[in-house]
Amino acid sequence: MKIVFFLIGYSRRIVSLSLLAGLISGVTNIGLIALINAALKNTGARPGILLWAFIGLCIALPLTKFTSESLLTSLGQKALLKLRLQLSSQILAAPLRSVEEVGAHRLLATLVEDLPIIANALLAIPILCINIAVVIAGLIYLGWLSWPLLIVVLLFVTIGVVSYQLPVIRAVRLLRMAREQSDALFNHFRTLIGGSKELKLHRRRQAAFLGQVLEPTATAYCQQNIAGMRIYNAAASWGQILVFIVIGFVLFVLPSFEVASAQSLTGYSLTLLYMMAPFQAIMNNVPNITRASVAIRKIESLGLSLVAQTAESVSAEEPNPTFAWSLELKGIFHTYHCEAEDTPFTLGPIDLTFYPGELVFLVGGNGSGKTTLAKLVTGLYAPEAGQIWFDGKLVTDENRDHYRQHFSVVFSDFYLFESLLGLDGPKLDQRAHEYLTRLQLHRKVEIKNGALSTVELSQGQRKRLALLTAYLEDRPLYIFDEWAADQDPLFKKFFYLELLPDLKARGKTILVISHDDQYYDVGDRLIKLDYGRISYDKYVIPLQQRTPIEPIGMPT
Repeated sequence: MKIVFFLIGYSRRIVSLSLLAGLISGVTNIGLIALINAALKNTGARPGILLWAFIGLCIALPLTKFTSESLLTSLGQKALLKLRLQLSSQILAAPLRSVEEVGAHRLLATLVEDLPIIANALLAIPILCINIAVVIAGLIYLGWLSWPLLIVVLLFVTIGVVSYQLPVIRAVRLLRMAREQSDALFNHFRTLIGGSKELKLHRRRQAAFLGQVLEPTATAYCQQNIAGMRIYNAAASWGQILVFIVIGFVLFVLPSFEVASAQSLTGYSLTLLYMMAPFQAIMNNVPNITRASVAIRKIESLGLSLVAQTAESVSAEEPNPTFAWSLELKGIFHTYHCEAEDTPFTLGPIDLTFYPGELVFLVGGNGSGKTTLAKLVTGLYAPEAGQIWFDGKLVTDENRDHYRQHFSVVFSDFYLFESLLGLDGPKLDQRAHEYLTRLQLHRKVEIKNGALSTVELSQGQRKRLALLTAYLEDRPLYIFDEWAADQDPLFKKFFYLELLPDLKARGKTILVISHDDQYYDVGDRLIKLDYGRISYDKYVIPLQQRTPIEPIGMPT
């Protein structure tokens, strides 16, 4: 029913039309059986009428079947397209902290495994609806032939449904367990790819990972899927056997009780034989529908849904890179809850004010909360307590997305896109090439129509490409998280003594997370974090006493 409600949610009208066409197709199928049965009985009807009725039904059957399948198939694929885009949008709209807690492997499993399962179920819906219509129309025809026999058939159907559902409950449980194993399997695959160098360098670690981590999970996933599908196949076979039992009962047992005429018994046998294929099709598609329902429940359990939702408002307004502003953090708190630790890590209280044209260094030991603070400042994390004021306005869910658009950030775990997505304007390629030259990447990377010729570079060079994107964004606030950690000494010096002062001269505010203490005097302020709290916040040199820094020139 979740699949049906999913389709109805996209277009009730098309679903209704398709189901109506499927019902007509089912009635047409049984009409053909009734017509054949009438011809076999030789009831005295004129052959011409039977012939034209037969021709009409033969034409109506494929037309109604095609109409029903086409409508539902088209609707299902369009609904799946919207679902893919919708879930992707929901992941982007969800709070970053929630996405991090869910884990990339679970989200990948949903996008890569759950959506194709739902797609397969949607493809099966048209066939399933038509076959259900055939079964319903067949039962109605059987009742018209002989209602006492119909009661007998319904009794067997009830027995069949109950005996089918009992093992299916076990099968559903196994499929759910397999789906949980799938999350773990995707996590192991990420480990396999991300840790391939370390695994290659240590044979015993490689063997332990394959034998003790990957293989048990993959085996459990395989065995649970096999066991679940085996139960479904056994239940479907039992359903097929039950149909033959009913036919045998009608042919060999009921004649002794004389509850129906020989012609009715013949019609029953013929109809039941014809209904076997629809019954089998329904049984064969039940596993797909069940797995799709499990997939939908899994999607919903991740905090996503089949209906678009987000607490934040998205604004189309673009930030002004040159306006005067103020940024103030008042009593900000954020807490990390880790199951492995008894005491959660708390960042705060944080009280800070940033001004236009400042170059600020944020320092502190590993795990002191520097990157977390950067995510709070940029609006990627919503504070659990406290307030952020920007340009005299309180940052809330209604304007947090617009607030974020004022930042250009290169995190330590940055992602490098293969094109300048979202950037446009006149002479974009030319401006990008100028920055590539300045960043000493013009001999390795070319820009054509906003696309990078390659991103297969060293980590330091990839960070320069990320810096290129930040330059082109031209936002009023910049944050660099350990940007210089992968640079050679000469380019590191160029970054601190020329690139950062250049941004500052353009009126940008820059927050630099760094351990390079030899360059702290380049900044205007030095903020230090210790265990989630600000231990000091001071100006390196008073602003009125600072003198321009002489450029050192392009490193060679």
